[in-house]
Amino acid sequence: MNRLPVRNGGEDDVCLFIEPYGEDFWLRPGDEFTVVPADGARDPQFTVVSTTDCLVVWIYEGGDPERVIVDYVVVDSGGAALECGHQRPVARNPD
Repeated sequence: MNRLPVRNGGEDDVCLFIEPYGEDFWLRPGDEFTVVPADGARDPQFTVVSTTDCLVVWIYEGGDPERVIVDYVVVDSGGAALECGHQRPVARNPD
């Protein structure tokens, strides 16, 4: 199965932003997460767009932009599933 490992090799936090729901997972320097499509996803392929402090990820079935895969999990380097907002900086939390 296709998986997308993401590592923060910089000195600042980086947001891993998964579409289409806009879920965010924050990598601190040195963190590594993996985006894993749900079992049964057919030929998942990833599109990644990089900005200054954010990676935006879309998962498509067979690379077809009309067939977005919405079921996935993000895991840390130890294999633990992460929740949306993981390590989100306090200044970015909505009140």
